[in-house]
This record gives sequence, C-alpha cells and structure tokens, in this order.
Amino acid sequence: MKRIDREIVQKVLDAANIVEVVSDFVSLKRRGVNYTGLCPFHNERTPSFSVSPARGICKCFSCGKGGSAVNFIMEHEQLNFNEAIRYLAKKYNIEIKEHEMSDEERQRESARENMFAVNEFALKQFEQNLLETSDGRDIGYAYFRERGISDSAIARFHLGYSLEKGNALYDAATKAGYSEQALIETGLSVKREDGSIYDRFKGRVMYPVHTISGKVVAFGGRTLRNDKKIAKYVNSPESTIYTKSRELYGLYQAKKSIVEKNKCILVEGYMDVISMSQLGIQNVVASSGTSLTEGQIRLIHRFTSDVTVIYDSDPAGIKASLRGIDMLLAEGLNIKVVLLPEGEDPDSFAQSHSLSEVEEYLAQNETDFIRFKTDILLKGVENDPIRRSQVIGEIVRSISVIPDDITRTIYVQECARRLEINEKVILSQIKKIITERREKEAEKQRQDKARNSIATLDDTTPSESADQPEAINPADTYATKPVVTPHYSKSAKLTKAEEELITLIVKFGLIDLPMSDENENVFNIKVIDYVNQELQFDKITFSVESYSKILTEALKIAAEVWPAEIPHCEQLAQEERTRLWNKGTEKIQQTAANSEEIKARERQLVEEIDIAYQQQIDQYTEIFMSRMLMSSPDDDIRTVSTRIATPKHQLSKIHSKFGKIEDERERLFDLLPRAIYGLKDALAECEINEIKESLKRPNVKADAAAVNAALMRMNELISLRKEYASFLGERVILPK
Repeated sequence: MKRIDREIVQKVLDAANIVEVVSDFVSLKRRGVNYTGLCPFHNERTPSFSVSPARGICKCFSCGKGGSAVNFIMEHEQLNFNEAIRYLAKKYNIEIKEHEMSDEERQRESARENMFAVNEFALKQFEQNLLETSDGRDIGYAYFRERGISDSAIARFHLGYSLEKGNALYDAATKAGYSEQALIETGLSVKREDGSIYDRFKGRVMYPVHTISGKVVAFGGRTLRNDKKIAKYVNSPESTIYTKSRELYGLYQAKKSIVEKNKCILVEGYMDVISMSQLGIQNVVASSGTSLTEGQIRLIHRFTSDVTVIYDSDPAGIKASLRGIDMLLAEGLNIKVVLLPEGEDPDSFAQSHSLSEVEEYLAQNETDFIRFKTDILLKGVENDPIRRSQVIGEIVRSISVIPDDITRTIYVQECARRLEINEKVILSQIKKIITERREKEAEKQRQDKARNSIATLDDTTPSESADQPEAINPADTYATKPVVTPHYSKSAKLTKAEEELITLIVKFGLIDLPMSDENENVFNIKVIDYVNQELQFDKITFSVESYSKILTEALKIAAEVWPAEIPHCEQLAQEERTRLWNKGTEKIQQTAANSEEIKARERQLVEEIDIAYQQQIDQYTEIFMSRMLMSSPDDDIRTVSTRIATPKHQLSKIHSKFGKIEDERERLFDLLPRAIYGLKDALAECEINEIKESLKRPNVKADAAAVNAALMRMNELISLRKEYASFLGERVILPK
C-alpha cells in the first residue's frame, strides 16, 4: 500500500477552497465577508454554521464542529486523512503521487478504506455484467429497457446486474486482491454456518447507493423472478460505512438541481427517481421504501427548505407515510403534497407523460399539508363525530410541531377555516400539546443526566488495589534551579496556561515580532522561535502530549515549509496588487478632470495599494500556521489545532457595528509574555505543592538534609512567583 507524497498534500491544501468544498454539502448564503448555512453535523433549524474564506475554516457555533477543508471532509464523510486528501485531489483534478508505506503505516490504514474500495469494485463489476455479458444483456439490460430506462440514465445512476452464479462477485473480488472480510462486512457476500460463501445479490438488477460526495456505500438488488418465496428487493446491511437512515437514494445526482431550483421532490423508490430524472426533473430523491428519518430530512434541509412530497393514489400507503410530513414540518421545512391520478406512481407517470405535462401537473396539484391531510383522513368519517374529532386532533398535532410562530399561526387560521373550528380552541390545544412535549423532553433530559452522573461516579471510583505513588526524595528532585514541568503532578491551572501559550503558537506562530538586543539593535523574531527560546532557556516541556507534538510540528513548518511558501504568498499579493492598480487607474481615467488630478489620485492609489499588498501578505502569513496544523495527518495535532484555532463564539452584531474590538493580533505584545510568565507561574505553583506533599511523608521527615533542601527550593520558587506576579499584576498567596 502507498502513501501520498508530502508535496502533493501541500498542493491539495493550497487548492482546496473552503467555500467550494463546504458548498458541495451545505447551501451557503453570503453574510458580510463570511458565509452561513445549516450545520451538517447536527439537527438545527436556524443557520449557525459559518464559513470564513479568508481564514480557510468553517465552524458551527452550536455544536462546535468545523476546521479546515480537510477536517470538514474527514468529519462529514467519515474518512481518514489520506482518503480526504484523495477526495479533494479528485475534486481539483490534482494527480496523486504516492510512495510505498512502511509496515507501521500499513497497519494504520482502516478497514473503511477497504470497504469503500470493494464497493467501488463491485459497482464496476455489476456495470460490466449488465453491458458485457450475455446474461446481463438478456436479463438485466432488457429489464431496464423494458421499463423505459435509457442508456444515459443507466450510466448516470450506475445501474448494473449481479450474475446468477452463486459466488461470481466473490471470486472476482478475491482474485483482484480484495479481502474476504471486506466483502462480508459490506454485505456483498454472505458466509454460511458451514463456512461456504455466496453473493448476496446473485441474479438481481443492481441499484448502487451513493453518499453526497459520490462514494458507494450500499446496494439495492431487485429479483426478476416471479418466485414469491424470494424477496423482491434485497438491500445491503448496515455497516461502518452505511447507515440506512442517513442516506437518500439519488441525492448525489440531484443535489445540484435541488440548489438551483431551491426545491426537493421526495418520492419512494429507485425507479421513481430514475424515471423522473430521465424525463428532466432532476431534483428528485427517494427514501428507498423506508419510513422517512430525521437524518434523511437533515440531508434535504442542507440544500433547500422547500419540499414537495409525491404520493400515488394508494390510501393505505399514504396514511402510513403521513408521519413523515410531521417530521418534515418539525424540521422547519415548507411542505407541499401532490397526489397522482389513480393507478399511477412517479415512475409510470413520468414514463407516460412529457416533461411539460408532468411539470404542469405538479404545479397545478401541489397543495398544503392541511388540505391534503384533511382530505385523506376525513374521507368516509364525515358523519362520525368521534372519528372526526380524532382526525382533527391529528391535524392539530401536526401544526404544533411547526417551529416558526408565524407559519404556525397561518396554518391555525387555515385549519380553523377548513374544519369550521374556532381559532382559540385550536390555539389552546396546540399550547397544551407543546407544553406536554416540552415536559417529556425535560424529563428525558433529567433521566439522561442522572444516568450519566451515575456512570461517571462508577468510572471515577478509585480502585482499592490502585498503586500508590512512590515516595520521592525532595533533595533529589528540587536541587536544580530552572523551572521544569513536574513529571508526576498536573493542575488545571497548568493545563490552562499551556493551552493559552499553544493557542498563540497555532494562531500567530509565523508572525514577526520586532525585538532589540542589549545594544539596542532591532531585529525580527517569529512568535514560534521566541516561545521556543523561552521554553528551552528554562528547560520547560509541555505536560500535555498533543501540545508537545504541535510545538514540534510548528517549528518544522517554520523552518522547512514556510520558506518555500513565501514566493507563492508574494505572487498572490502581487497579482492582487496588479488587479487593484488596473481597476483603480481605469476608474481614475474615467472620472478625473485633468492630468494633475490623475497624477495626484494615482499617487494616492499607489499608497493604498502598498498598504493592501502588505495587509494581504500579513494575513496569509498569519493564517498559514493554523491552516497547516489543522490539516495535519496526525490526528492529535489536527484535532487540537482545530479546536483552539476556531472561534468559540460569534461576535455580536451590535459590537461589530458600533465599536472596534481589539483582536488578539493587536494585543500580541501583551498576550505572549503574559502567556509565558503564566506558564512559569503555574509550573512553580505545581512544584511548591509537590514539595509540600513530599514533606508529609515519614521517610522524608526523618531526613534533615532533604527537608532543608526542599525548604530552600520552596523559598526560591516563592521568590520566582513574586517576580511573575509583578509582571502579571496578580497577588501571590503564600503557602502556609
């Protein structure tokens, strides 16, 4: 197995535009210099997911997830680092160059990659079977053509055929080097109790299921036999790469059209999607014959808030599916419903009508959910007061889940008018339902919290057989003067101090600080180098392993990666400079009254462009370190850097409108020394506490020399803390 070369990784990171990457999965709207949309990682109705093109990061201010383009793809598609790089390389047409992996690197490759690979192999086998084998052409291809599916639709949805031979796919896959384990875990093959293996989908036409990014995660297979003992449809089982409730058939093919038309049409089955798409209505997805889930609804909501649900004329099927409408309403979506003529489903309707006829029918027959639900549920019970009351209750309950107050009020008015009920009665019932729902949710949260508290207590109860810390001789430990990281104790204050310092490294590591030596000679030193010198001088190391790794990687970036990146940075700034000059001079030529004014305004333009040029270089320099660390292949470095580099809160519009907020960059000369002295103070406090604890041990109390050495070291540390406090502006509480 091979690994991607470092220079290719860097090329991909440079090419990956965070807005373009996120837009493949989330419908973004511009808001000032940033973009916002619904978070793809949790259920929300109002946008809290922010994308910053300037910094190249995204962030949800609700659930906290986000990071660089690579981190976003890893999180969203559940890929490892190399898989995410390959995904982005494919998106930006960058050729991947790889080198042979070491044994250790091979062991780290996850089973997920093998599962995706074997699914992709199976997809190609099924397509090849359909078009290049006699059975595939005579059975599978003939079936699709009989159903009116064109060659272009077959190719667009990657339809295929699984040969009738019991283990044809298994034999081909294992011969090609794919593991038996991957075939079984994906569900492509099934292992009997006697150890024999057979293909799950033998003798079936195949419908692959894609993720939003186009990766094959599952298959649906339809038998063409009339044998009632055989299941008509067989689907892939759930696995580490496939969760049925989180996928929608056809979304990969439909997502672009959904965004363009700002509407998603929801149908039931594979053929419904394929026939509608083939006709020209491409913003269509299917729940694949299963009940609609919250995960599927969230997928839709990422791209649009408008959904049209198409039902055939089967009353029993419609009533069974009405719960899905309530779930769509609860998500804050705008719902329209279309009922097809009797005997029709979306597949047959699309096959028997032209594009204009279908579009016209949908436009004329779309109705709001109240009218639809009323017509369906009240049919046949108009003269039954009890049943009518129950139906009205169900409709009111549907209205109660709508999150927007204005939309809910409009539906209340419509419901009152259609059902001839007083609005106050409906509002009273809705208030009661909402109150009951909130009480149930609150009770569930209390129960969950109680269970978690019990579990935490169980996990943190110390074992009676736990090893006791070994006695330490203070004379051996505290004889040296430099403040060093305590190796057997750590406090919350120390961890916080380390994080404050590592945060400045991640955010501003490459920024130059003007310094002067004892002879008043001025020179520049990077933040990362300044911090490293301070730490080395006092022999300080981070107690948190991930912080140590970040420091090491940051030093490597500053020494090796950044020097090679500077010409690229300057080139981008120069291109922007040229663009601004051309734009500015063109405007001057069009608006200036005379040559003197032209010269004066051009001089002013040069000054403005020089400032903009330097600002662009400064900005690129500032974000480069965090961008590299947040895209590191090391999980610890990437995760921690992403957490500390992305903002925890969104700036209030009031403050950003009426006042200038001094940012961290402007306060760097104050923040950096304070962070370093804060770390030294925390280390000194830890060491003092450890000395005090060690002096309580019987073997130490009996050793007068050890006690004297420890007390002397404690006095030195107390003096150091006084010095630190004078800089930090804090009081030091002396130990008793």
